Amino acid sequence: MSTLLYRLGALAYRTRGRVIAVWVLLLALVGGALALNPPQLSTEFRIDGTPAQQVLDTLDEEMPSAAGAQASIVFTAPEGERVDDAEAASAIASAVSEITTSDIVVAQETEQTDPATMSEEEAAAAQAAAEAFAPGGDLELNPLLDGETPVPGVITSSDGSIAMLNIQLTDQVLNLPEGAADELIEAAESAESAGLSVLPSESLTQTFESPIGSNEIVGLVVAAIVLVLTLGSLVVAGLPLITALIGVGIGVGTAYALSSIIPMTSVTPVLALMIGLAVGIDYALFLVNRARRFVLDQGLSAREATARAVGTAGSAVFFAGLTVIVALSGLSVVGVEFLTIMALIAAGTVAIAVAVALTLLPAILGLVGERLVTPKQRARAAEADTDELDTPAPATRWVTGLVRRKALVTVAVVLALGVIAVPFASMQLNLPSAATANEDTVERQSYDAVTEGFGEGFNAPLLVVAESAQAYTPEDVTTLKEELLEVPGASAVMPSGQSEDGTLLTLTVVPDAGPNDEATADLVTELRDLDGTGDLGATELGVTGVTAINIDMSQVLSDALVPYLAVIVALSLLILLLVFRSLFVPVTATLGFVLSILATLGATTAVFQWGWAKELFGFDTPGPLLSFLPIIITGILYGLAMDYQVFLVSSMRESHVHGHPGVRGVRHGYQLAARVVLAAAVIMVSVFAGFIFAHDAMIKQIGFALAIGILFDAFIVRMTLIPAVMAIAGEKAWWLPRWLDRILPNLDVEGDKLVRSLAAAEEGSGEAAKHRADVRN
Repeated sequence: MSTLLYRLGALAYRTRGRVIAVWVLLLALVGGALALNPPQLSTEFRIDGTPAQQVLDTLDEEMPSAAGAQASIVFTAPEGERVDDAEAASAIASAVSEITTSDIVVAQETEQTDPATMSEEEAAAAQAAAEAFAPGGDLELNPLLDGETPVPGVITSSDGSIAMLNIQLTDQVLNLPEGAADELIEAAESAESAGLSVLPSESLTQTFESPIGSNEIVGLVVAAIVLVLTLGSLVVAGLPLITALIGVGIGVGTAYALSSIIPMTSVTPVLALMIGLAVGIDYALFLVNRARRFVLDQGLSAREATARAVGTAGSAVFFAGLTVIVALSGLSVVGVEFLTIMALIAAGTVAIAVAVALTLLPAILGLVGERLVTPKQRARAAEADTDELDTPAPATRWVTGLVRRKALVTVAVVLALGVIAVPFASMQLNLPSAATANEDTVERQSYDAVTEGFGEGFNAPLLVVAESAQAYTPEDVTTLKEELLEVPGASAVMPSGQSEDGTLLTLTVVPDAGPNDEATADLVTELRDLDGTGDLGATELGVTGVTAINIDMSQVLSDALVPYLAVIVALSLLILLLVFRSLFVPVTATLGFVLSILATLGATTAVFQWGWAKELFGFDTPGPLLSFLPIIITGILYGLAMDYQVFLVSSMRESHVHGHPGVRGVRHGYQLAARVVLAAAVIMVSVFAGFIFAHDAMIKQIGFALAIGILFDAFIVRMTLIPAVMAIAGEKAWWLPRWLDRILPNLDVEGDKLVRSLAAAEEGSGEAAKHRADVRN
């Protein structure tokens, strides 16, 4: 492996013009594709096969008018005034008239037949239907009157300070024509002329924001400072940033271009951007640092140093990247489409980062040439002791203390991370909603107004779909409505529609609690348990709506976490076994990761669910964690954790192979790798931390979890715990059964075979030159 990569590095250095041209052309092609296919991202998350999604799909086929998104617009009167005052009611009625006649709003039946023209039977039937389809429950739902005429679809609070319009859209919001939702909001805002405040619900205010902002740029600036301090040269320090940006430009640009073909959530390319930047900078840093060491330690030319860096550190980069790719690709076993696409896009971006590091970086180093190391640095290296140059005193003192107090360090780390993991036991999952949006946002103000005027349950409506072989009569509707009202946690039931043949009925059930409350999840379960029971035993009953979909999604993702962990752990253990040719190293690496992921989820729960230090991270309302956060963070952090395991422990193995047994190998390898691993970890934490202050709650949580996860894993587990347990094991850390040693391929990650072959070639060329000289003499 190392020999193959050595040749690749030498080829890229030699043919640098062509290699750079290929990558620039590829970046230009991606840019062209993106120009032809603008991003078409969605904020909708769906998992096919869940009960709520199945009901929604059935509804879409049999009663399409009821399958679109539900939205609401809240009108609030100034303090001391009412929305049913003449001027206010007239302004609301005018706005509602414009909204309800829109092509994207399902028309409401408002025409009524004059009772004087009806027969007694027709009048009785009409009266029964009106009573059956009237809202049921304890809530007082007052219609808004414009004079003596009710405004269709608008209800007011008991004190008259708030009015709410509920509308059914013809499709999901992001599938509507561009600007259609904005037109509805503009129509509603016409009521502001009467002094009212207009607050559209979250479903109407969904926007797409650029993934790169000022906070993310701060993370890159910190990374640049760390690179300069680590590499000691502005020119060389800029190379990892350049190659990383090119890599994510191609990876993320491709994702955006594909979004017009493949259904993709707005989080997908941002996640690829986070990971691509972090690993792209780190991988390039490891290679540049190794090339500089070859120049400083062995006096090699920049050309030979680059080739050898790709041949040695490049092996670690390759297998570290492979581990990340395996961990991300393993998410496909969960069987959730949006999660699979998210993971594969991120994995593809990591693969591009590896390819860029192994080909484009050595080609650019070919342009830099001998400026890779300045004359001043060469002179200082010639005068200084090698160990003092490459292993700063702090790293030496740190690892010496770790191995000296190895048992105490091991116990302390396990206890500390265990305590931090405690909040994990109370973790709750859901998708972000207006309930946890910042208080200064329109969606949160709309949520709070609805809660104040009608109760929090109106923010979490459940759509119950009942289907029967026979058409539902008004008496059947009344019976079903009463049965639903008897379910604990249901505060109101409002029949909302019926199919043309009468066999399919939709009803809106308003819970007592909000969308993130466990009582609402219990209500969904209780409603589903009514299927095929009660007085209408032949009725098939299903529950859907945004709240029910989110509850089902959280359950599916929670159940998939353990099987997913089993898959990626098994595959990654195999990769680490091949890399290190040891049983002890892969097992301790995995156990260390378990500690760090539990601590990560514990800390994330404490901050975002319990609200600890929430002001520091730019939000004011705690709530459940993102439903797919645990599983996506587990996959990403496992891959990244193994990155640092590979870079740090491969250095220890290299020291062991080159004659430093037991604890000496641990110390020597740690000293050689500590500075660059520390710099890489700081860079990765900085990049991820830049996303913590994003406006999007999902990006905020992911950025925090990744940043704190790398902080725990890189600094506490890899750079503290692993050296201690390696010291406890001593020489046994590298033990491998003979039968396994014989069948495992030797990948030569540490480059020992490459070093021997290069030394033999140099000796052979020296002897040949001497022979030619003897012949001439």
